Amino acid sequence: MKKVLIANRGEIASRIIKTCKRLGVETVAVYSEADAEMPFVKEADHAFLIGPPPIQQSYLKGQEIIDIAIRENVDAIHPGYGILSENAMFVEQVQKAGIIFIGPDATTIQKMGDKIEARQTMQEASVPVVPGTDDGVTSLEDAKRIAAEIGYPVMLKASAGGGGVGMVRCEDEQALGQQFDSVKNRAKMYFGSDAVFLEKFITNARHIEVQVFGDYYGNIVHLFERNCSVQRRNQKVIEESPSPSLSEEARAQLFEAAVNAAKAVNYKNAGTVEFIVDESEQIYFLEMNTRLQVEHPITEEVTGYDLVEWQIEVARGNELPVKDQQQIKLNGHALEFRVYAEDPKTFMPSPGEITKLDLGHDEDIRVDNGYAENGKVTPFYDPLISKVIVHAPTREEAIEKSKAYLSTLNIEGLKTNLPFFTEILNEESFIQGTYTTSIVEDWLTAQKGETVK
Repeated sequence: MKKVLIANRGEIASRIIKTCKRLGVETVAVYSEADAEMPFVKEADHAFLIGPPPIQQSYLKGQEIIDIAIRENVDAIHPGYGILSENAMFVEQVQKAGIIFIGPDATTIQKMGDKIEARQTMQEASVPVVPGTDDGVTSLEDAKRIAAEIGYPVMLKASAGGGGVGMVRCEDEQALGQQFDSVKNRAKMYFGSDAVFLEKFITNARHIEVQVFGDYYGNIVHLFERNCSVQRRNQKVIEESPSPSLSEEARAQLFEAAVNAAKAVNYKNAGTVEFIVDESEQIYFLEMNTRLQVEHPITEEVTGYDLVEWQIEVARGNELPVKDQQQIKLNGHALEFRVYAEDPKTFMPSPGEITKLDLGHDEDIRVDNGYAENGKVTPFYDPLISKVIVHAPTREEAIEKSKAYLSTLNIEGLKTNLPFFTEILNEESFIQGTYTTSIVEDWLTAQKGETVK
């Protein structure tokens, strides 16, 4: 593999380019008019304008991206995450063009992309799933009846897509009635299908995921777990590995379930199996993301492996760089902080020009950055500016190191969530490692209480 096209943008494009350069692989970038001055465009060996700013007119134009790949004689396409990374039709088109897709096959993506089918597949593989519907819910009447049987609160989810936009929590029948049509409409708009289903909302839960990797020779391994419970709008903002306050028994169950899930779909390349863990440490399958995750750097920090390099090796047809599970060791603790252009109190996007960008100068801290000073965060894409990844021998040291480093960062010209990190790092439940997916909601409630006082 000598030449790779990256069908993505921002920090993940820059991150993929970095590994390709180290491996001596030539890179091709595609970019929209809004991203013409972004760092990844300059870092790639070749870059081509793909269209105007709206994502549907640029980064989602799969056939035009493939046409560029053919014209430039690339060997493979790396989709990054989001955008086209879990689009089975795009994968089929890439492979039909004689180009390698750096990721799992289209069948796996389609099977795991349909959340209802994914639930059914996991049940057949004896992987525990969250109580919910095994088929799509077509009417509000059915939804109300099923929700009453499951018990409120429930999560109303789009079958064809995940992320915050594809799900909503309903506390009671009234909320379900208000949200049902809205979620179906958003599902149709964003994922091409209005199929929805219901799952029991597990209270006081932790969101813990396991990194898995497979090759074309039947080898499947895990690279430990990540705790992703610090979320807003059902999307992660702080992740850590390994997960604190988790018994070794529960950890072993997570690893076994994740590997079984991967084996059930004959998984190849990088994937993540996401779980909900309740108060009694009962684990439930949530979904499988058939791509590289935003938070993959913390796994790289605690294992010492470059996951993009692993992806490329598997796509080349080679065996996993390390296929013996016992040889994969955990080293220390790592935290990732997603720096977003958003209001730190409401988490609403805050696009604008970055008039100053000082992301620190500590060589011991990893920063996966997507923007340059004077660059513009536009309303067209996810407002992720950069990721700060901190590694230390222990969790306590990683937290203290994070506090010290984050306090030195300075981004001006728009609002960011940097102040939020300081708040959460000082929350007692975070310090103790006992926090759940309600930590941000609880923090917001406390902020409002202080405002009233």
